[in-house]
Amino acid sequence: MTTTHGIKLDADIIARLKALGEARDRSLHWLMKTAILEYLEREEAYERMKREDRERWEHYQLTGEYVPHEKVAAWLNDVASGKRGPCPR
Repeated sequence: MTTTHGIKLDADIIARLKALGEARDRSLHWLMKTAILEYLEREEAYERMKREDRERWEHYQLTGEYVPHEKVAAWLNDVASGKRGPCPR
């Protein structure tokens, strides 16, 4: 289901959208919808990463478990040289 929503844009933004739309043979509607969808995807991914980081931090605070830097560095060196081993835990 779709609904129509109004948005107030100044003349400069409208002119820029029209010019880009003409250059790409796209409508203003398509440009605005695409911009909103790309923004949502980017910001939702950022929020997911923040949540995952918070969960990892809480897990560390509860358990004290971590992967030492030396293990991670050695694993990354192996990956860079083409060796595929399990991620250190």
